Amino acid sequence: MQSIQMVDLRSQYERIKGEVDSAIQEVLNTTAFINGPQVKKFAEKLANYTGAKHVIPCANGTDALQIAMMALDFKPGDEVIVPAFTYVATVEVIALLGLKPVFIDVLPDTYELDYHQLESKLSPKTVGIVPVHLYGQCSNMEYILDFARNLNLKVIEDTAQAIGAVYTFSDGRVAQAGTLGDIGTTSFFPSKNLGCYGDGGAIFTNNSSLAEKLQMIANHGQKKKYFHDSIGVNSRLDTMQAAILSVKLDHLNEYSSSRNRVADRYDAAFKNVKGIIIPARAKNSTHVFHQYTLQIEGGKRDELKFFLQEKEIPSMIYYPVPLHLQKAYLEFGGKEGDFPISEELCKKVLSLPIHTEMKTDEQDYIIEMVSSFFN
Repeated sequence: MQSIQMVDLRSQYERIKGEVDSAIQEVLNTTAFINGPQVKKFAEKLANYTGAKHVIPCANGTDALQIAMMALDFKPGDEVIVPAFTYVATVEVIALLGLKPVFIDVLPDTYELDYHQLESKLSPKTVGIVPVHLYGQCSNMEYILDFARNLNLKVIEDTAQAIGAVYTFSDGRVAQAGTLGDIGTTSFFPSKNLGCYGDGGAIFTNNSSLAEKLQMIANHGQKKKYFHDSIGVNSRLDTMQAAILSVKLDHLNEYSSSRNRVADRYDAAFKNVKGIIIPARAKNSTHVFHQYTLQIEGGKRDELKFFLQEKEIPSMIYYPVPLHLQKAYLEFGGKEGDFPISEELCKKVLSLPIHTEMKTDEQDYIIEMVSSFFN
């Protein structure tokens, strides 16, 4: 058995090598390395896949979040509600723009923003909510959207981990993650479900005037070259990465199905193991399992991680410290005990290997070792 990987990008590449190499060669042949035709082609394909009216490619997922908030005209001092349990990029851009992050706890089973707490986080300065579709499934978007609409708040979906997930409303309508709020953002970091071979990101919106503004901000604030109508940034998706992503997008549904098969086998193996809580599935959302994240009870998470390391099984802790307790964000008033669910999860979560190329014998070995730890 070969070395087990958290994400096996090499094997994934080898399966689609011919398609990827051909796409790269086409870029090399045209030498249109910046804003080449492949960028527009990919944006159109991704819009068609997601159902978004407009897709604006950009340099990375963090830029996508920043550009979104700039386009919505959030002003310094405005408050944006954000989960305490997520990756730092979500709150980083809020702070960089002079906005105030208002942290909210998450649900203990799905790890998504606790929508029950939204009203308690409101102030006259609240302008937006950033639900993070953590680990691969959507937050309770129907509630969040209704809540925001009634108060004229903007909703920016952080879809970096959930591209391809489908949300079903109570009336039967369906929509993809990233296309539900005012703006959706995603990342194409290599390990993401739809990952490129470098950095990349995209912004989604169904609002045409907002799309034009997003595009302008991402391109130095200009609609016409050398004529700058607003302060912008330089955030482009590289043509080579767009070509690669166009190829991989054709395989995304297959990738999601593969991840679900791995997750289902883990669920079946661990659901009755005392000391393990398997990940919950949201009622209104499909799951694309960017991560398969267990909760390890009894204070044994770190011990299990070390045990697996000795058995040459990688695992990851996403995330070891909640955002309100990160040194960089203490100025916003967070203290221990403020968000008990997030703080507890940081002590319990452990993600196991999950990827599109996982072999049965590899997963059997992981399951055997994890189970033996608890028996």
